[in-house]
Amino acid sequence: MSNKEKFIEIYRTYIHRDGSDKLLDFLLSRNCDFFEAPASTRFHGSYKGGLVEHSLNVYECLKDYLSRERVRELYGLKGISEESIAITALLHDICKVNVYHPSKRNVKIDGQWQSVDTFEFQDDLPYGHGEKSVYMITGFMRLTRDESFAIRYHMGFASEFDNPRSVGYTFEHFPLAFALSTADMEATYFLESSKSK
Repeated sequence: MSNKEKFIEIYRTYIHRDGSDKLLDFLLSRNCDFFEAPASTRFHGSYKGGLVEHSLNVYECLKDYLSRERVRELYGLKGISEESIAITALLHDICKVNVYHPSKRNVKIDGQWQSVDTFEFQDDLPYGHGEKSVYMITGFMRLTRDESFAIRYHMGFASEFDNPRSVGYTFEHFPLAFALSTADMEATYFLESSKSK
């Protein structure tokens, strides 16, 4: 099964909110490159299809994190619905659609400069990262407050633009945000970083 097929299967199995069908239609349309886009220009998932692969990795990492007894009982995250897990994990980086464009760059390989394929970032809707994902999703369907905060702050303390106090407050008051951020970092730094190199 391809990553696109896995994504669609999980999406259709768990996400049934009003408007979710229209959002999936958008992701599958010619106006959207979600299933072909990379997840970044040079780092994790910096290859065709990297974005959907990253989204699936975050989904698996989030499911795993939320299944832990300590997380469920001590941290109180036992009431997170399958729909919320799927929405936050699969769609947290929807802001990355249509912003990476094929390009070339010169790199030194064995002492010789060579032109290699790469991606160039150009965002015609520079609305922030997590903010833009929330904005795009809510154009199709409503999010709960927990889902909105989780997606908005999924970069956690790694975001150079966020006030650390805001991140800390969000993690304390919206624990799904911490869980999604943890899953995103696990996928990025442990599952994907070596594949891009």
